[in-house]
Amino acid sequence: MIYVTGDMHGDISRFKGRSMRALRKNDVLIICGDFGFVWDDSPKEKRLLKWIGRRRYHVLFVEGPNDNLELLARYPETQWNGGKVREISGRLRQLMRGEIYQIEGKDIFAFGGGSRKDEFADLLPPWAKWELPSPEELEHARQNLAARGNRVDYIITHQPSRKIMEFLHPHHHDANVLDTFLDELRQTCTFRRWFFGYLHKNKQIPPGETALFQDVVRAD
Repeated sequence: MIYVTGDMHGDISRFKGRSMRALRKNDVLIICGDFGFVWDDSPKEKRLLKWIGRRRYHVLFVEGPNDNLELLARYPETQWNGGKVREISGRLRQLMRGEIYQIEGKDIFAFGGGSRKDEFADLLPPWAKWELPSPEELEHARQNLAARGNRVDYIITHQPSRKIMEFLHPHHHDANVLDTFLDELRQTCTFRRWFFGYLHKNKQIPPGETALFQDVVRAD
């Protein structure tokens, strides 16, 4: 089974909660950004990453602005289930921007990154320049989608499209390159379900978009 949840922000108790007990051996858990466990490279953090990587299920995540992108970039890249990933520890992997993965017979498009909420905009870390996608990442995503006829089963992002953002969070920041791309994605790509985090709420937006925070839901 494929399960999806929202921002974790380095909260290890999320892995120990009741909602995780449904996950069985070789299931897949996907986290919609702000994973938060790759942050300071401390010995404690390394122990936590090893612990997560030893779960009986796979743990996958796209990055958000509350992940240390500079530190993530040090992890080795490899191929996994049809797309590039960063191998963090054991069964723990980062899904890369614009890649499409074949997992349990489903095509899953991943695109991490995000912009900061207005109240945090003046507290920029050194890696902030990488939080929004580059032209090369956008073109890579478009080419991968076009090769599949712009059809996937699931979309995993940190932020929603701007249209959904304006519906759920009317005081969102001015549009940036990521907002523009996600709106484009919503217009041009056919998908069954789109999961995102960012807003710290759990809400279904018919027919197929889902905001997630602490809920753990089956992708299907």
